[in-house]
Amino acid sequence: MDYQKLTGHQLLQIKTLGQLKASGYQPKSIKEELRDNLIQKIKTKENVFAGIWGYEDTVIPDIERAILSRHNINLLGLRGQAKTRIARMMTHLLDEYVPVIFGSELNDDPMHPLSSFAKNLIDEKGDDTPVSWLHREDRYAEKLATPDVSVADLIGDVDPIKAATMKLSYNDERVIHYGLVPRSHRCIFVINELPDLQARIQVALFNILQEGDIQIRGFKLRLPLDIQFVFTANPEDYTNRGSIVTPLKDRIESQIITHYPKSIEIGKKITAQEANLAGKPVEQIHVPELMKDLIEQIAIEARGSEFVDEKSGVSARLTISAYENLISAAERRLYLNGESNTVVRIADLIGVIPAITGKVELVYEGEQEGAGLVAYNLIGKAIRTQFVNYFPSPEQKKKDKNGNPYVIPLAWFGEGNELDILASQSDKEYKTLLHSVPGLEEVVTQMVKTLPEKEKEFFMEFALHGLAEYSQLSKKLLDTGLQFKDLFSSMFDMGAGDEEDDFDEDDN
Repeated sequence: MDYQKLTGHQLLQIKTLGQLKASGYQPKSIKEELRDNLIQKIKTKENVFAGIWGYEDTVIPDIERAILSRHNINLLGLRGQAKTRIARMMTHLLDEYVPVIFGSELNDDPMHPLSSFAKNLIDEKGDDTPVSWLHREDRYAEKLATPDVSVADLIGDVDPIKAATMKLSYNDERVIHYGLVPRSHRCIFVINELPDLQARIQVALFNILQEGDIQIRGFKLRLPLDIQFVFTANPEDYTNRGSIVTPLKDRIESQIITHYPKSIEIGKKITAQEANLAGKPVEQIHVPELMKDLIEQIAIEARGSEFVDEKSGVSARLTISAYENLISAAERRLYLNGESNTVVRIADLIGVIPAITGKVELVYEGEQEGAGLVAYNLIGKAIRTQFVNYFPSPEQKKKDKNGNPYVIPLAWFGEGNELDILASQSDKEYKTLLHSVPGLEEVVTQMVKTLPEKEKEFFMEFALHGLAEYSQLSKKLLDTGLQFKDLFSSMFDMGAGDEEDDFDEDDN
């Protein structure tokens, strides 16, 4: 019988040590297991880390090299860079089932027992020793490092209650209560946020990583554990919560640096994949491609903002939450107006501010401005950046001898006209308002190539926001939407308006 060719169903029929021996089973370490299965997947060009975008040429090759080298791994990167997800996906490289001694706390290999329980059982029952099977999904253990984690939690300790109940001497190995690490024998064990682990607890990992064994209290106990360790950590200079002690870092063979998406296209793939839109009327809500770009651009602006702590980073969760809020803003409008379908609006971005404020860690200057105003400013910067991809720069067109295409709509506002775009406006009212601005439709139809008819009003509103970001118009945040009016007339109202009027950095 060839063990390697047996299906999962056939393996589950093997119930005893004797049957397992007859199948041709040979023990294999977890690192060899990962290595062998990775080699097969590389040869068949199968994607092990499906759904992880942007790492195809950077992080994933490093991880594959580390696995081929049988290394323990430290994934180093800022928040929201899929570090834990990558660690969890490594279970796909494990065999579907592995045999264990039935009832063993330490997942003992029947052919290579580790604990005294397993050894005694085999001595007693021989080939009749019962065997159970561990699925690959059950071979993953994870621990979030917090300051209160103890050596007993990770490694183990003497259990006086067990000793008293079983009437055992403290010299008996059976009084030990094993921690998470020994119970993860033959598994992938992940410690998240490693720098948060106290230094004295990190020291307890030295022997496990270097020698593969553990020591508990005064026991002369050597358990050569078989574990694939994966650690995750933020860069060590991130705040002063702690760091990885140097000898431990020296024992982790591969340190792999992760990163944020390097392009808007990659960011859009991640957002589309992760956003939870279940149950939402997505068929009834049209989202222009530009709006998806704007959502990603907000995160890019946040990562470069002087108000946001760059050491903390801006998670990919920001764009995911923002996109969900954007769809919800359009969904709410559908229900309020009893409409069958709608197109998202630039004004709907005001509804994503709550998704931004909780995802960015502000520096002192940002705290002074306030999280809400910083988020509003980031949205404005994203609009400004994307505006020139579709329209000519208003600053340059002012000096253009061939004429300024924005002159007619700007002149209309200069006559004292105002435009209020409200969150709950019906599509009909929204379109009527935008078409009431002379020359605005012509600007959009002339400048935007291959403009879909259903997106015309969306781009008309985008043009107004862009002109406001380039200081050609005034844009004021209302309780229920936005107000556009002439820049110079708004200056005379500066003392009488709300403090929430404009939060525009001088980008010129």
